[in-house]
Amino acid sequence: MKISGFTIIRNAIINDYPIVEAITSILPVVDEMLVSVGHSDDGTLGLIRSIPSEKIRIVESEWDMSLREGGKVLAVETDKALKQISSDSDWAFYIQGDEAVHEKYHKTIIDSCKEHLDDERVEGLLFDYVHFYGTYDYIGDSRKWYRREIRIIRNEQNPKGEPISAYRDAQGFRRGNQKLNVMHSGAAVYHYGWVKSPAQMKTKMKNVSRFWNEGEAWEKILESEDFFNYEEFDSLTHFKGSHPSVMENRIARQSWKVDLDTSKKKFKLKDALLYWYEKRTGRRLFEFRNYRLL
Repeated sequence: MKISGFTIIRNAIINDYPIVEAITSILPVVDEMLVSVGHSDDGTLGLIRSIPSEKIRIVESEWDMSLREGGKVLAVETDKALKQISSDSDWAFYIQGDEAVHEKYHKTIIDSCKEHLDDERVEGLLFDYVHFYGTYDYIGDSRKWYRREIRIIRNEQNPKGEPISAYRDAQGFRRGNQKLNVMHSGAAVYHYGWVKSPAQMKTKMKNVSRFWNEGEAWEKILESEDFFNYEEFDSLTHFKGSHPSVMENRIARQSWKVDLDTSKKKFKLKDALLYWYEKRTGRRLFEFRNYRLL
């Protein structure tokens, strides 16, 4: 069995993406790691080249920034990267530049890939998500945060019909418009996209919002204050576990402090009732699922 990792990245330094940590977090799981580096305005290419691993294979790409509607350019670049992994790989493991996998899940992921290797019904593997917010101490626990998404898909060289490809802004994958049939991997992805200083968070938002906004909407974001207000949350809870070891140095470098009151819940009545029901039953009613769980 062979597993290829793949990711895309652009302007990682300007936007303070933990891309080195993201890549490093799955290196023990994969046999190769394809990193597609978009033409950047900083030293992103050199940063990726500095990662000491023979598993890493770097390709360069020019992003078509005219494909901004709905983040389409992200899906296009993800598909381009997927097509460049080794043809003899059985599985393709996708990681985004602000995600990381805890080492406690490495064996579980490999075992899951082996278990479902010969079951052609299984088109992908599903991961739980832990979304950090503000600092490394808080996680979002409301319906606004997606609970699960596909991060491992079959590497199909000659698919019957439409191939598996990135969906919308590459949050997940589909086969054309058809949801993939998946099994749960038994693992989780830690998402750090909302952990930055208030100033850096707003800088990132101004830089990347053009992937989803244009015209007046983008201008409004550009003209907003230079600090992100982390008080604008609906529900948070304290994180009680451990972070992936690859994140230790980054966490130690945290230079900002954000104190958030997790007892405050800011819901409309409908969302408050749905939140209450989910916390007591473990079921999320009316949840959007970008997959079909076998």
